[in-house]
Formats: sequence, structure tokens, C-alpha cells
Amino acid sequence: MFVDKVTITVRAGDGGGGAVAFHREKYVAAGGPDGGDGGRGGNIVVQVDPSMSTLMDFRYKRKFIAPNGMPGQGKRCSGKDGEDVILRVPKGTVIRDKDSGAVMQDMSAADSFILARGGRGGWGNKHFATPTRQTPHFAKPGLPGEYREVILELKLLADVGLVGFPNVGKSTLLSVVSRAHPKIANYPFTTLYPNLGVVYAGPGVSFVMADIPGIIEGASEGAGLGHDFLRHIDRCRLLIHVVDVSGSEGRDPIADFEAINAELREYSPELAERPQLVAANKCDLLGEDREPLDALRAYVTERGYEFFEISAAAHQGLHELTMAAAGKLAELPPVTVFEADYVAPEVKLGTADDLVIELIDDVWQLRGDWLDRLVARVNFSDYESRMYLDRKLREAGVYDRMEEMGLSDGDTISIAELHFEYLS
Repeated sequence: MFVDKVTITVRAGDGGGGAVAFHREKYVAAGGPDGGDGGRGGNIVVQVDPSMSTLMDFRYKRKFIAPNGMPGQGKRCSGKDGEDVILRVPKGTVIRDKDSGAVMQDMSAADSFILARGGRGGWGNKHFATPTRQTPHFAKPGLPGEYREVILELKLLADVGLVGFPNVGKSTLLSVVSRAHPKIANYPFTTLYPNLGVVYAGPGVSFVMADIPGIIEGASEGAGLGHDFLRHIDRCRLLIHVVDVSGSEGRDPIADFEAINAELREYSPELAERPQLVAANKCDLLGEDREPLDALRAYVTERGYEFFEISAAAHQGLHELTMAAAGKLAELPPVTVFEADYVAPEVKLGTADDLVIELIDDVWQLRGDWLDRLVARVNFSDYESRMYLDRKLREAGVYDRMEEMGLSDGDTISIAELHFEYLS
């Protein structure tokens, strides 16, 4: 099954917490703090796999979580970093932010990309020793890893794209000029997913051709299969518009030509301006009646398109078409690479001024991100660590604010579901 667009959720690992430990050794009195740092959380890394052609691996598993970093240990030993999780994708995959749709990375321009970074490990208590605080009983917790919801969208890397109505002979043309083996049958929508083939036009001259499943009127609005696969033409530097000039499907070749171009314009005005060669296919079925061929030739040449009379099934006119395509490609810029335009939202850590202070049932409640980060490094069973919390609250002016709101000696303050008696 060809899968070319999926939404996945990724979460990098959290950093490990720093350790609270003290040096213990025979004949060494009061060895001091030696708690090691926590390990870094694992990253989520996207990597190009040249052997892959679809996003089928993400059809059923869409949530990926990297392991956390290990906590620090005594003897100044750092915790082990969490292992990275590698997501393998085909070359040409575009990574977009789910909420904004902005491009985060085009995997045709890079072999690997860190999609979500693991959290940094926390400091052990060895970092908090000072001349006045020689036995810190607290350490810093690890930071959380990044969380993202992203869209993986495969846009094939092809130089030439074959476009046209269903059953006009695109798959036959690709199978004849390359070694590709697309499904070929005498009914519409035989091709259910894009096929790629390498066309050798001459010594040292080759290009990649993509057979895009048949586009019909209304494809840009979701009709038929065209809406699903129009995205694969985005990178094509040149389009070959295949038209059934024999009328074997009961359609007018000129009307077909205009209908497909109208759908291209609806999907992307820039795509409609892409260089285009017109290949009038199934000319061997015309017999004596050359009027449809001459009418189409006059119509497209008048509009500035190069016209080629071919029969893919009979192998007629194909050399001229491929050589013209190779000549055009030599003049055109390289395959489009989508520039990243994603801007990560600003993470507001909060300050002491952002604390929410409320008096509920005679208890002063304190809440806020700044306070949560401060409390995370406090060991409430240790007196010195509690004094560290008290000092930080005073230095940040939290008690001054509360006294202005009516705080007085003997009042109860609730922090992290623990209750303290306030003494000025």
C-alpha cells in the first residue's frame, strides 16, 4: 500500500534528576557533596532511508516516545543518556507542524533531523556547594523533553511528471521509456499510486520520471485520486501532458487538455506555470482521420507548448520526446527544496511576579510555574534545604506581596500541598 501522508506524535525523553550524595571514604572526614548530574533524555531523530518509497511504516504506529535520561549517582557519576529514537523516512519527506502547517524540515535537503530534543539532565548537589552552604541536600531536576505533533508528507523527487486523464497511456509510456513496471490495464484508475522510473536519454544523460495517477475534473477539490497525488507534482521541474488524441474514451482531446490545466491552476497557480511538453498519445489508432491530431497540434502550439506525436504502445516518437525533455531539464533549476518556515512558540517559564496568591479557608495558597521549578529542587526533609526555599521566596519579594495582601505572623501558607506557619 502506498502511504504518503501521516500525522504522528513524538515525545523526547526527560532529563534525569541530579543526585544528592556525599563522599564517604575511610580516613576522609566530611568528604563533601559528590552527587552526579542526570543524563540527557533521548532525542527523536528523523533519518532518510534510500530504500524506502512510502510512509507505510507509520500507518499503524503513530506515537513515538524516547527513553528518559537516568538519574545521577554518587561519586560524581553522571546518569546515562537516554537512547535516541530513529524514525526512517523516504527521501523527499516534508515535515510540517500539525497546528500551523509550517515546514519544519524538507528531508530532500538533509539526511537527518532532530525533530524533538531530549531534556537536559539536572545538576547534582556538587554544583550547589558554597563556602557558606557546604552540605547542600538538594539537586536540580531534569528538564522535560520536547513534545510535538507533526505531519509527514511525502513529495516524490522526480524531474518529470506525467499528467493527464485516466487511461490516456501514462503508465505505458513510463514502462516503455524506463525499466519501471506499473500496472497497465484497459480501464480507468489502473494506477492507484505514483510510480517512478529512471529514463536514460543518452550517454551520461538521465532523469527521473513519475507517473501520477489520473487526474479528473474536480481533482483540486478532492474528486477522484488526483487530489491525493497532486502534491507529488510539486517538485517536478517539467510536466509532460499526455493526451489521448484517438478519442478512444469518447472525450475531446482539446477539452481534456484544458480541463487538466484548469485543475493544475486550481491546485497551485505556480504549478500551472511549470514548463510543459504535450504528448499526443495513441496516434496509431487514428488511421486515416488525422483531424483530431491536427486540431490539437494547432491549439497547443498557438499557446506556446511544444507538441509531440507519439504512440507509447507502438514505441513511436518516444526518442524525440525523451530527448526534448532532457534538453529542457538541462536549462531548468534543480528540484525544489522547501525552506523551513516553522517558528517554535516562545516558552514562557514564568517569574515570581506571575505567582497566583489566594486566601482560601484561612490558608494562603501559592501556585505558579516559577514556584514549581523552585520546589522541584527542594528536599523538604532537610532543614537547610527548607531554608533555601524560604530565602528564595524572600529574595523574590513573595512575602512582601503577601503582607500587602494581609499576611501576618502565625498564618498558614500552602506550597506543593505542604503547610507552613509564617513567621516574619
